[in-house]
Amino acid sequence: MFYGLIADFDHCPQLQQRVLSVLHRIPEVVQRDFLEDPRFRITLDNYHPEKGWTLWMATPGPPGSGSRCVVLRRKLSDCAEGFAYYVIAHEFAHAFLRNGPWGEIQDIEEAADALAASWGFRRPDPENGMAERGLSGSPSC
Repeated sequence: MFYGLIADFDHCPQLQQRVLSVLHRIPEVVQRDFLEDPRFRITLDNYHPEKGWTLWMATPGPPGSGSRCVVLRRKLSDCAEGFAYYVIAHEFAHAFLRNGPWGEIQDIEEAADALAASWGFRRPDPENGMAERGLSGSPSC
């Protein structure tokens, strides 16, 4: 069902599985929104040190007509699973909200956090943040 959205991740199977796991756990209305909108896509960051990165996407247009592209870093394959799920869900929340508010929450970062939490993906506990981000011995995100 989601293969068209995750084709860019074929050469990154662990991250592909993490993205799929989040896609399967978000509400059906969000899944449909993503699947039915040709502007929505998920891709990998292609940053190269000293060269930068390239991303092709639709130019912004009238409200609701611009691109809805979620760009994820390969590092999400290597960091703690719970943290990776949270980041992926948070970015999907931005896409679903079209980088806007959610209910009474006007700050777009807080809105994305709250929506992701409502889907079951809470921001990791700051006291465990170092471990959640993989900063104690494993690669960081």
